[in-house]
Amino acid sequence: MKSFFVIAIATISLSSFYLASCNSSANEENVKENSVLAEHDTIVGEQFQPENILAVADLEEKLKGNETLELIIEGTVKSCCQKKGCWMRIDKGNGEAMMVTFKDYGFFVPFESAGKTAIMKGVAYYDTISVEMLKHYAEDAGKSEAEIDAITEPELAVSFEASGVILK
Repeated sequence: MKSFFVIAIATISLSSFYLASCNSSANEENVKENSVLAEHDTIVGEQFQPENILAVADLEEKLKGNETLELIIEGTVKSCCQKKGCWMRIDKGNGEAMMVTFKDYGFFVPFESAGKTAIMKGVAYYDTISVEMLKHYAEDAGKSEAEIDAITEPELAVSFEASGVILK
């Protein structure tokens, strides 16, 4: 009976050592992964390589003749949702802003994203934004009741659904 307990204790000790070793390897992988993430201020959503980047100012020209276009774009964040971080408006370089939402409502950006450069992977498309949605966005952005009430027409615009975002 004593030999059974000795074998059981030895097996438990060996299992604990094995599990600790596995966890150690997993932690080392996480450190490597996190060190890659540390190269940028913030990465949310899908991770991607920021290559073949198109400036937001050139997006409308590139989108002409296409219903949708999958690509990587870069622009400056003008504002973002101050309730959850569930959308951003990106400066188009002409005084206007493009709406960016996040795939499957699957991630959010930090509230302090305004003014940062965003590199976004996703799909550009033409969208008619309803009055109701425009008012919702204005409310999320903290606009006054007068500004919200002034929204009376839908807006046809180029929009972007990001699957991943790098904020610099």
